Amino acid sequence: MPQTPRDPQPVTPDPPPPTGSALLTQSWLDLAFVHWPADPADVAPLLPVGTVPDVLDGRTYIGLVAFRMHRVGWFRLPGIPYLGSFPETNVRLYSVDEHGRRGVVFRSLDASRLIPVTVALSVFRMPYRWSRMAVDHRGGSVTYTSTRRWPGPRGARCRMTVRIGEPIAEPTELEHFLTARWGMHNAFFGRPVFLPNDHPRWPLHRAELTECDADLIRCAGLPAPAGAPVSVLYSPGVPVRFTRPAHPAGVPTP
Repeated sequence: MPQTPRDPQPVTPDPPPPTGSALLTQSWLDLAFVHWPADPADVAPLLPVGTVPDVLDGRTYIGLVAFRMHRVGWFRLPGIPYLGSFPETNVRLYSVDEHGRRGVVFRSLDASRLIPVTVALSVFRMPYRWSRMAVDHRGGSVTYTSTRRWPGPRGARCRMTVRIGEPIAEPTELEHFLTARWGMHNAFFGRPVFLPNDHPRWPLHRAELTECDADLIRCAGLPAPAGAPVSVLYSPGVPVRFTRPAHPAGVPTP
């Protein structure tokens, strides 16, 4: 396991300069960010080779993030309206590699379109799961529901409701730490990979978690959260683009 880098990249609300042309485009809409603290020692064995838990004041975090994926597109092609638009709920951790690149690691990603799930599982080795899902707006609240179909554990579920509060003029240090993430760490055929992304600064709202019945965190191999979350946020969303993955030395792959 690598040592924590001496100088991790700073957490910034705006993305670093793009490293290349867009590989993948999409929009993330109607997002709920729900987070619990975690012991870095519990999280470390679950991260890809070449990364360690990213921490703030000695703690790392487990995120349950639900949203609508909208019009996924490749390269310069327009986004796909049906297969590229679907609800998604992910369980994620926070990582940093020996080059100081901060990112996220996905332990599971539940989505409601079978073809994208199959491609992500078989080609990109992403832990996607096919689930029955819905996102429902009612008044000032949003409810996210999912029930896993394939692969298992079949029936793993999530139902949570957030009440949307006031916009946040200046996010706290923790809120930036949990949302301003400009890439993901993954292992591809045993090789560590960092996939950069960029998007406009998050428009964030305070939110209240009024309902939460979920076993996705436990099913992702993590300890079940104890107590109430320490952060609940909502965002109407942003357009996103991913650029070419970088190999361990931090240089984009050819």
